[in-house]
Amino acid sequence: MDAGRERDLVERCRRGDEGAFQELVDEHRSLVFALIARVIPDRSRTEDAAQDVFLRMYRGLPYFRGESRLSTWIYRIVANVCAQEAARRPPLASLDDDRARPPAPAAADRQFSDLELRERLEKAIARLPPNQRLLVAAHYLEGIQYEDLNMPMGTVKTHLYRAKQQLRRMLETDLR
Repeated sequence: MDAGRERDLVERCRRGDEGAFQELVDEHRSLVFALIARVIPDRSRTEDAAQDVFLRMYRGLPYFRGESRLSTWIYRIVANVCAQEAARRPPLASLDDDRARPPAPAAADRQFSDLELRERLEKAIARLPPNQRLLVAAHYLEGIQYEDLNMPMGTVKTHLYRAKQQLRRMLETDLR
């Protein structure tokens, strides 16, 4: 969405145009759900968290100053909702026990190997701390640029570096 259209929708929302807010929700729904699903794998909890994000957007739009892109502001809301949800809920059971490990490849088929690697990567990402999971999902999977993550550049780079190191260790351990 271009900046002019975004500003127009925000202004219409501030004037009480519910159709404009619905357009904002429709425009950002997939981003919100994709980011939340990386941190909260339970579908019903994901939907509850997304509703919380959209409610906070609705309530917060009068205070949105427009100094950053709307998607950056929404990312920050998602991060806050996910952090609160993670604090409320106990972490998922550890995937380190033998029953949770993916089976060894049965064939040398390239397509199967790619699928298996993707599955292992998904499971490893799910084991990252919530803040790292969210950053990995936002930057690598949703294509949000460092500058748009509403954090100091050094902090973003450090957290992503640590997340990649941790993922590398988890995947190497899984291959043994």
